[in-house]
Amino acid sequence: MDDALQLARLQFAFTMVFHIVFPAFTVGLASYLAVLEGLWLWTGRALYLSLFKYWMKIFAVAFAMGVVSGIVMSYQFGSNWSAFSDKTGPVLGPLMAYEVLTAFFLEAGFLGVMLFGLDRTGKHLHFVATLAVAVGTLFSAFWILSANSWMQTPAGYAINEVGQFVPDDWLAIIFNPSFPYRLVHMVIAAYLTTALVVGATGAWHLLKDRNNAQARTMFAMAMGMIAVAAPAQLLAGDQHGLNTLQHQPAKIMALEGHFKSHPDGAPFVLFGFPDQDAGEVRWAIEIPKVGSLLLKHDPNAPLDGLDTIPKENWPPVAIVFWSFRIMVGLGLLMILLGAVALLARLRGKLYDWRWLHRFALAMGPAGFAAVLAGWITTEVGRQPFTVYGLLRTADSASPLAAPALVCSLVAFVIVYFAVFGAGLFYLLRLMSHAPRADEPGLDAKPLRTAAVALTKTE
Repeated sequence: MDDALQLARLQFAFTMVFHIVFPAFTVGLASYLAVLEGLWLWTGRALYLSLFKYWMKIFAVAFAMGVVSGIVMSYQFGSNWSAFSDKTGPVLGPLMAYEVLTAFFLEAGFLGVMLFGLDRTGKHLHFVATLAVAVGTLFSAFWILSANSWMQTPAGYAINEVGQFVPDDWLAIIFNPSFPYRLVHMVIAAYLTTALVVGATGAWHLLKDRNNAQARTMFAMAMGMIAVAAPAQLLAGDQHGLNTLQHQPAKIMALEGHFKSHPDGAPFVLFGFPDQDAGEVRWAIEIPKVGSLLLKHDPNAPLDGLDTIPKENWPPVAIVFWSFRIMVGLGLLMILLGAVALLARLRGKLYDWRWLHRFALAMGPAGFAAVLAGWITTEVGRQPFTVYGLLRTADSASPLAAPALVCSLVAFVIVYFAVFGAGLFYLLRLMSHAPRADEPGLDAKPLRTAAVALTKTE
């Protein structure tokens, strides 16, 4: 059963890694499209319309891949995690239904108008459709994060006679203690992810032609968003960490590498190699008192360590420790990129500093990597529970044999790399073409020809 449990966890982690990057991109990109179309209607400048058409094609492909990968995720709850679904279904099932009734129907109802209706409806009606899709993606994030946050900080529930979690207070369930912090943190992450991709695309085309008006505009808009959102994410992350310390202290202890309690102020462990068996961070590089300063805003404040928690309830410390540092390190690089871009803008060199463009290009995938590192920190740090402190992961899995899970995992790996690899290749091809003043829309012949060619290739 241990082998089957680990395989089930590995399969869910694999499919989640593929899925989460698409919503993280499309949530921000949908809002960016709404901004572009709004600027076009407000200013009348055709430049914004050409950028809207350029990114709308990319949004369509990314959105489709996100929907397909999300459907697979939902099926796994019934196939690999039936015990979890049975026990939490009365709470999580309605939350998922609310996501469908609000976000999915809003997106499905207006997506076609947004993608194909620009030349068939009035400008203002089309803008309403674009806004509806953008709002729909935010609704989707709202309900998904509410459900996930309830698993992290369960509230508003009761347990019936057969051991199921049942709703007792829906407002407490939806707005559970960690939900506001997770929602803000994830939405900012989505906007940063999109801004980094848009900025990298603009930088790529500026390196080839710094006079391309569309590339200059997308690069300037992206750098502006990063300059604002990256520092805001640092503040949101600080508040999220304080909330996590209150409700999930073991997660904070693991990501900080605090195996032992510190009654007179805890250090901040910059780097090291956590040894869970020995209960220590080997070859640690520490800054005294800074851990307490960051977590309690008092350098001498006492902090408990994992020695205050039964060892069977420890999360995998090394994974959480390093994923957290990857996330924070990438976040600091984003702040640096925004600061340098702001300096370049103030000096009138935003389109001239080629090393800045190369920096922005290199940071293009950083948003995806940071989102993945953040989700690993969140989900692995919750272990060994699926519902924190109440339902263990070992008691949540379906009674499946390891060979069945091996077969399905291998099938997922093959299909995902083939299908999503082709989709990613197509996205990169779309972004590699420089935006033009006469940018074609989705119903243009060149795009249809490319789509047919891609289908034949697959």
